[in-house]
Parts: sequence; structure tokens; C-alpha cells
Amino acid sequence: MKRRLAVLSVALVLAACTTEPTPPAPSSAPPEPPTEPTCPASGVRVTVGVEDAAMGLRVVGLKLTNCGEEPYRLDGYPAVRVFDAEGQPLDVRVRHGAEGIATIDRFELPPEPLTLQPGDVAETHLAWRNTDTSGGASAVGQTVEVAPEAGRPWQPVELDGRFPQGLHLDSGDTGTLGVSAWRR
Repeated sequence: MKRRLAVLSVALVLAACTTEPTPPAPSSAPPEPPTEPTCPASGVRVTVGVEDAAMGLRVVGLKLTNCGEEPYRLDGYPAVRVFDAEGQPLDVRVRHGAEGIATIDRFELPPEPLTLQPGDVAETHLAWRNTDTSGGASAVGQTVEVAPEAGRPWQPVELDGRFPQGLHLDSGDTGTLGVSAWRR
């Protein structure tokens, strides 16, 4: 009898070593939501919005989100600067509106005072056109910095991988970037 128990015990141990483990029970905890980017000390975050390109005209939207805890006032145009791959500023003139670039009604609307409550969003747009038909080199912006208005803190704008080769500011001989006023 002792021998049978010993053989049976060995058989059970061997069987336990060769069977597949049972999968873990599903977790009852909900999956963690994706993390939001941190809110800058300024209380606002600028991100890339919708982009459009047709017949040499380029338009890119920028969204400003009040991610802070206090109301945020805007009254005007963003300040924009563009840098190449080496971090050097590009020689691009930034003008309010799109005159000389294209006729785009939303670019010609004057600024209006806005007060963004926490969570509110305002938009602006950048526009440029390639008028250089000589085949000359285009300026390629790898990074963009935006200040909500002149005199406010600058912040880099993440291109979210939508422009893997950079923001092609093929401004040709115009060298001009138009910006629209902030709007809800």
C-alpha cells in the first residue's frame, strides 16, 4: 500500500509539472486611460489641429487649450517662430492675416477679446504659399514655437508625428507666413 501511495504521489507530481498553467483571471480594474500631456506653467497648451494643402497653398490649424485652473484672456494673434533641423530660426516673416498669400476670409477677421474658462479651446491658423517656380530649395521647419500673444511665454508645438519630415514651409520667394486671430 505504501508503494502504491508513493507511485501515485510521483505520478501526481509529474502530471502537475507537465500540464499547462491556468491563465490568470481577468482583472476587474478598468484599464488606465491615456495620460494627458502636462499643463505648462502658463496654464495653456498649444497643439497642431487640422492641416490642408492644395495648389501650393498650405494651411495648418493650431489649438490653444486652457488646461489651467483660472480663466485665460486672449485678444489678438499668436506670435510664431519656426526653426530648422539645427535649431536655427528660419527667415520667415509672420504677418497678421493672409494678404499677399491667399484670399482666406477667416484670416481677415479682426481679433476679438476672448476669455477661455478651464477646458475651453481657441483656434488660429497658419497659411503660406509656394510661389517659387525656379526649383530653389525650400525652407523646412522642424520645430515651431508659439506664444499665445506677443509678450507671453513661448512653447514648442508638438507636431504629433503628422509631419515626419518636418513642416515644409516652402515659402519660395515670399518668405511669408500668415496667421489668423484666435477664435473659439
